[in-house]
Amino acid sequence: MIKVSESAKTQITQLMRGDGFDPQADYVRVGVKSGGCSGLSYDLKFDRQVEGQDQLFEDNEIRIVVDKKSFLYLVGTVLEYSGGLNGKGFVFNNPNANRTCGCGESFSL
Repeated sequence: MIKVSESAKTQITQLMRGDGFDPQADYVRVGVKSGGCSGLSYDLKFDRQVEGQDQLFEDNEIRIVVDKKSFLYLVGTVLEYSGGLNGKGFVFNNPNANRTCGCGESFSL
């Protein structure tokens, strides 16, 4: 399961509407792909469909889909949004990551 903080919910809702998606009907697709300075990086995008092997979650009124492979890396992750002075963007607080890079966009297990 993936949790969504209140700050992430607010930002996701605004971005989805701005991109022509409906936060109550469409999905946030969260995944993991090879790359980044630590070996794996996070992928976040909006989607209107659930594929056959996807895991579907809903937290804080945000509908999330994760492909089967990425799910193993993301169990227990909390998606947050930071708008601080050190940069703003989505932050993945992933309890499975043993090491993360300085920018927080990639990790390794």
